[in-house]
Amino acid sequence: MSITPIGPGSPFTLLFTEDQATTPSLPEAFRAIYGGDWHIPPSTGRPYTYSNFAAGRDGRVSYNEPGISSGGEVTNFNAHDRWLMGLLRARADAVMTGDGTLKIEPEHHWTAEFIYPGEEAAFTALRQAEKRSGPPKLVIVSYAGDLNAKSFCFQQPDLHIIVATTTHGYEQVKDIECTAQLDVHQLGADWVDLAQLSQMLYSDYNVRALLCEGGPRLMGGMLNAGLIDEEFLTYCPRFVGETKEKFRPSYVEGVAFQPETAPYSRPYSLRRAGDFLFLQTRCTYTGDSR
Repeated sequence: MSITPIGPGSPFTLLFTEDQATTPSLPEAFRAIYGGDWHIPPSTGRPYTYSNFAAGRDGRVSYNEPGISSGGEVTNFNAHDRWLMGLLRARADAVMTGDGTLKIEPEHHWTAEFIYPGEEAAFTALRQAEKRSGPPKLVIVSYAGDLNAKSFCFQQPDLHIIVATTTHGYEQVKDIECTAQLDVHQLGADWVDLAQLSQMLYSDYNVRALLCEGGPRLMGGMLNAGLIDEEFLTYCPRFVGETKEKFRPSYVEGVAFQPETAPYSRPYSLRRAGDFLFLQTRCTYTGDSR
């Protein structure tokens, strides 16, 4: 199958990159759309983990109101953002999300083809070329085990779902009846041990490239555990705002870092499409020698 992506109508404009690799990673047709390459470094002991978020100019990622709580409202369903989401999913062995995101979007499919319809053939060919078969595994992190078994993902027979939860959450989830392949793991009494989850995905499920799509509390937990290697962050031209009556979450919630131990995010590339900016960074942590 040939890899001939359609793209979002115009290519990304590359403003800068630190990628100096001489051997291509993406097929030429994808590089032409993306304005360059994207290499996924190898990882040992846990998956190489990259995140994807879209934020308004003020850093908030959701309007957090009924019917307008997803990131799509922040981006106004921007075609370049959604095409990039498709690319990130196409190269992932698994996609990780929190149960809050699942509640907001119960009909969502965590696949490249769903987020960018019309590019199915090219995304499928890319997965096949990189020896990935079927859709990415779906990893759901749920502290309370409050999952809607009627969500679409549980009705997909070709999907492998891995739920990581607490002792209490395990009792709520273990007997869910669904057509998807479902594995439920108890990874902590009061919170999910994300480091243990990451190691388990690597050793037991052969996950080498993991995409974290949040939400903000899961992102905060992953950063706090030193598990995010790379960020993809879409800066949108809209401001979202917040009042005491209307809480709008920011990119990271649920953790408060101190200056001396805060994770560090170094810009690695920057692209532009219209009024949107697409930032890629590499993350380091205190004591990290990478």
